[in-house]
Amino acid sequence: MTTNAKAATMIPYNRLGDIDYASLEFNPDVKELPPDQMEQNREIREIIGLIAALHTDFDHRPDVFLDDQTFICYDPGNLNVRVSPDIYLAFGVDARAIRPRKLYLPWEVGKPPDFALEIASESTGAADTGRKRRIYAAIGIPEYWRFDPSGGRYHGARLAGDRLVNGVYRPIPLTTEPDGILKGYSPMLERSLCWDDGWPRLYDPATGTYYENWRQERAARQAAQAGWDAERAERLAAEAENERLREQLRRQSQ
Repeated sequence: MTTNAKAATMIPYNRLGDIDYASLEFNPDVKELPPDQMEQNREIREIIGLIAALHTDFDHRPDVFLDDQTFICYDPGNLNVRVSPDIYLAFGVDARAIRPRKLYLPWEVGKPPDFALEIASESTGAADTGRKRRIYAAIGIPEYWRFDPSGGRYHGARLAGDRLVNGVYRPIPLTTEPDGILKGYSPMLERSLCWDDGWPRLYDPATGTYYENWRQERAARQAAQAGWDAERAERLAAEAENERLREQLRRQSQ
């Protein structure tokens, strides 16, 4: 499996004074969660793991910022104007300078994030396809993806990706494999995002293979455990049979 990362020169972080956190109308340490956030958690965690798998020591790379907790502020005059993607990623930035600030400030970072993704839920679906899509285009995020575990009930589509062209989002083409897996190629990730029976996956076109995910690993562990349990049951049954035969011989010898 190839692990090519997007090559980029790190943009110097330009810190423009201190942030008056006490004046914020929200707690930057606590992400505002929709009431049905638990519905999203499994998909969010799996996608984060899949994206992280693309890069060697991804979490420790100082030039890549991947997050699902912080806010993006997009009005330099009012830090309360904010948005928080379920996942967003920026290449070529000073990740170690961003994180202590607790907020992603494009005018300090030197660029907007490169990639944003929203996981659909009943309470967020309309905003993901409407208000947030307009905001991400205005911020200048080159790629915006939406994943709907329900099959399109909340986003109107199972999977959708947009590429920013002259300030306007244009749909990224999708294809459906014979097995029903829906794919869309992400130029930013250099991989295809996939919708597989309600679960997110990543596909590497260069090798023609899917990245393993925790569902598959769990299934493998469960299969192995079942094998071990069956082997143990057979061993216990054999021991019980041997004990029965020994007891029978003892009785016969009396």
